[in-house]
Amino acid sequence: MFFSDKRKIGIIGCGSVGMSYAFALLTSGLANELVLIDRNTERIKGEAKDLNHGLAYTPEKMTVYAGDYSDLFDADLAVICAGGPHHKGETRLDLAGRNTDILCDIVPRIVDSGFNGIYIVVTNPVDVMTRVTLELSGAAPEKVIGSGTTLDSARLRFLCGRYFGIDPRNVHAYVVGEHGDSEFVLWSSAMIATKTVREIINESKGKYFFEDMQSIEEEVRRSAYSIIKAKGSTCYGIATALIRITRAIYGDENSVLTLSSYLQGEYGQEDVYIGSPCIVNRDGIVGHVRLNMTEEEKEKFDASCELLRKTYEGLKILK
Repeated sequence: MFFSDKRKIGIIGCGSVGMSYAFALLTSGLANELVLIDRNTERIKGEAKDLNHGLAYTPEKMTVYAGDYSDLFDADLAVICAGGPHHKGETRLDLAGRNTDILCDIVPRIVDSGFNGIYIVVTNPVDVMTRVTLELSGAAPEKVIGSGTTLDSARLRFLCGRYFGIDPRNVHAYVVGEHGDSEFVLWSSAMIATKTVREIINESKGKYFFEDMQSIEEEVRRSAYSIIKAKGSTCYGIATALIRITRAIYGDENSVLTLSSYLQGEYGQEDVYIGSPCIVNRDGIVGHVRLNMTEEEKEKFDASCELLRKTYEGLKILK
């Protein structure tokens, strides 16, 4: 069995995303050992101390400390949150060059520690950076996972739930493609409980409109930019998505999540990481749920794959 009772996670990059995830781990009880790694060693000592002061009230006994890459040798998960700031007017793809430089420093250090677990990549543009991590790590594709469109799908479910007056947990709809501007909603398979969204709209006698779904899709696509404009970064939503991924792995759930995975013939695509529904358990990504896309949806998916592939091919990766 890959995981034991010792559930150890390393977080590399302890900015707002990394520390939001760390705090969520503290309160969830999913991990019992957490190592924080960041180039600002003084800061993570303070972060570790701050987290430790809450341990008396957490659901599980936990060890939290500021460490370095050598501490990852027996970790189950290495969660890469490090990356440069998202400047005003930039898309996620604009971050690719400088964040590749950061990963070219980080990933070999993880490998040198003897780490043999699962990589979870959060750094943007996440699909491209997950492909970079695969290349630098030499790990099996199923062990290198990107957060993909898990957050986008959660945003979609929240917005649909608010529109239809339904608990988001009963909304079954996916955002797929790039975690970025070329992502899109699979409206053809979106459901509320057991009914498709299209059926609900058609039967609503003018209460709901499909044009509003297009507005929801655009709000999902632009949400990160509006949050960054308002507060500088997104952190809580992605931290919650990471907790869901972590629970699926540690629980050996075979859950379906829209992760960024390496396509090897799925949907007629190869050599690209992109967000699509994947089956995940303690061994990583163990399969894909094949979607029946409409012709228009397939064209959007292919275009997103091509954009991500070209972005990756334009990078200079230093090993």
